[in-house]
Amino acid sequence: MSSSASWELKIDKGVFLSLSKFPRIYGEKIIRTIESLPLDPYAGDIRKIKGEEHVWRRRVGAHRFFYELNPTKRVIHVFRVERRTSSTY
Repeated sequence: MSSSASWELKIDKGVFLSLSKFPRIYGEKIIRTIESLPLDPYAGDIRKIKGEEHVWRRRVGAHRFFYELNPTKRVIHVFRVERRTSSTY
């Protein structure tokens, strides 16, 4: 599914606000993972969100971030990050 052409990455401001509340080591790891998305948004521990056409989640330890793909425009929009709990989704 991947291609050699890179994707454009857009990150909501709320993602950075959420990350600032996590321990620094986790926040840094999540940011590195998010920054690697344009190379291949389909790589890693990902799952498609049921009922959503282009929304995916990626696991980074006990944390998850959610992103929407626009394959036509090759845009990745990261819109939420949270710690996985029994009520996350």
